[in-house]
Amino acid sequence: MILTINGGSSSVKFAIYKTGKVPGRLYSGEIKRIGLAGMAFNLKGSTASIPCKGNDFISTISCLIKWLKETDNIQITAIGHRVVHGMQHTEPCHITPYFLKELKKIIPFDPDHLPAEIKLIEAFLEHFPDIKQFACFDTAFHRTMPAVAKVLPIPRRFTEMGIHRYGFHGLSYQYLINELEKQAGKKTANGLVVLAHLGNGASLAAVYKGKSIDTSMGFTPAGGIPMSSRSGDIDPGVAWIMMKTENLSPKQFNHLVNHESGLIGVSGTSGDMNDLLQQEKKDERSADAVNLFCYQVKKWIGAFAAALGGIDTLVFAGGIGENSPVIRTRICEGLDFLGIELNEKQNQKSASIISKNRGRVCVRVIPTNEEFMIATIVAEKINKNDK
Repeated sequence: MILTINGGSSSVKFAIYKTGKVPGRLYSGEIKRIGLAGMAFNLKGSTASIPCKGNDFISTISCLIKWLKETDNIQITAIGHRVVHGMQHTEPCHITPYFLKELKKIIPFDPDHLPAEIKLIEAFLEHFPDIKQFACFDTAFHRTMPAVAKVLPIPRRFTEMGIHRYGFHGLSYQYLINELEKQAGKKTANGLVVLAHLGNGASLAAVYKGKSIDTSMGFTPAGGIPMSSRSGDIDPGVAWIMMKTENLSPKQFNHLVNHESGLIGVSGTSGDMNDLLQQEKKDERSADAVNLFCYQVKKWIGAFAAALGGIDTLVFAGGIGENSPVIRTRICEGLDFLGIELNEKQNQKSASIISKNRGRVCVRVIPTNEEFMIATIVAEKINKNDK
């Protein structure tokens, strides 16, 4: 059995897969709102909430570890951890003390994700020291981007430090491309594809022959389109004015663009798309936030059509992309010149194909599954090592 761990700053998703030619999921669940009121440990497919005490990250995670150890039919043979920022790592890595030491060195480059991810890894190493554990990087999928898509227009001394565009949501994108091939065949998956992973964190990727050629996020997950609480791309001059006006330290500025900006910054009330859609008719700022999100996604689709030299397939995924017909409609409005035309009846049902038959571009909705991708990667690593 393979345990997958997908950790965030205040939540941890996990799943247990039985190994085989195709990993089969046995359990999945999530610990939400760690350290906050209303914290809960829920197993998917069960109405029961497992008792979980603690008001910090590590003490809370111990209840998951305790459940894993005390459930008789769970025998973990390997553990896969999602790690958002991989810097120089382009392949999954076996977790060793040396690897952790190296990972800790790049915490300043991703202070919103790496500290919690490292704590998770250390906790599982402590409690399961004899089990092989692997880091699966969100940046790895984008290693194929050409230099022109990676380089930042900054002095070379910063580039030599490893500062360039990395891109994220790679585990999701790899799953989506694999699933697209299953659903539509290799020819389609190797075509001109734009993937839109739209959730609280959101990005797009341009993919050709199954490989990433460009993506909207940059050196950190704060770049690209506006998200729930992340700014997306902003003018560097605006950053300077914000820091100068409010006398912000680098840490405070990082918090501002990652936790106070994006949809919640524009609306002033919520970063949740469902909330904003409910409020937009009576609240102008909520409407502004929704319109900005859709407009920016539309712009990136157009930009990636230009980068690819056309577009054959558009895929929506993520919490918003999979579940919000109205957002998909607004994004695709006016893109008929690219051959993107929605079948609204199919769109309202969130069908697997939501484009019109006559449309040149096939528009699909594919639910993503990062945990399955982690399990698949770990299974491949184990099999390779065994051989």
